[in-house]
Formats: sequence, structure tokens, C-alpha cells
Amino acid sequence: MYFVDRAVAVIKPKQPFLDWLNQLPDTDMVDLSLDSLRSDCTAVLLPEFIEPEEGVAHIDEISEQLFKMELASWDEDESRWPQDLSLKAFWEWFDVEIHSMVLDSVDADITNSPAGEL
Repeated sequence: MYFVDRAVAVIKPKQPFLDWLNQLPDTDMVDLSLDSLRSDCTAVLLPEFIEPEEGVAHIDEISEQLFKMELASWDEDESRWPQDLSLKAFWEWFDVEIHSMVLDSVDADITNSPAGEL
């Protein structure tokens, strides 16, 4: 095992996200529940921090990009996205778990690839 010089945030959708998903075309064919949406969530590496508030502050800084990535993972048509992508809306739509310790259990280099611009 190897310590990674990062923290991690897990982005978990809340009811407003599910409500948005349920009004999209063709989502009636998919069994969507809040439990299922919150079972396999996006994990984001963060800079190491001493105080948990530092991790929250970093999420605040990148909240619009995270919001857009979560929306795009279900529907790339931005015309169907909510108009309000503010920091306040982000925290209304998502819970964020922040963890300060990250371990790598794989004995191989990590490869980074750009996630793309949103």
C-alpha cells in the first residue's frame, strides 16, 4: 500500500438531481432511485489539507465544473440542464463526503488523462 498525497471527495446526488433526471426524455426506461444514484458516485482527488474546511473550500472553487460533469454524465444537451449552476444550487443538489487519507493498493504508476473542458 502507498499513501497518495491527495484527499478525496465523493459527490453524491440528492433529490433535486433525481427530480431533474426523471424529467429527461427516455429516463422512464431506466429504474432510477436516489439509493441507486448514491451507490456508485464520482470520486474527485483534492489537494492534501490539514483542516476539513480546506477540502470544502476547494470543492466550492470547482463546484460549477463538478456540477456540469455530473449533468453531462447523464445528458450532454446543455439546453436541458438547469439554469442555476451556482454554488448554492450545487450544495442543494449534492452531498459531498471528504476524506483526508487516500491509499493506493496497486503497485503501478497512476496515469492521468484530461477529463475535458466543461
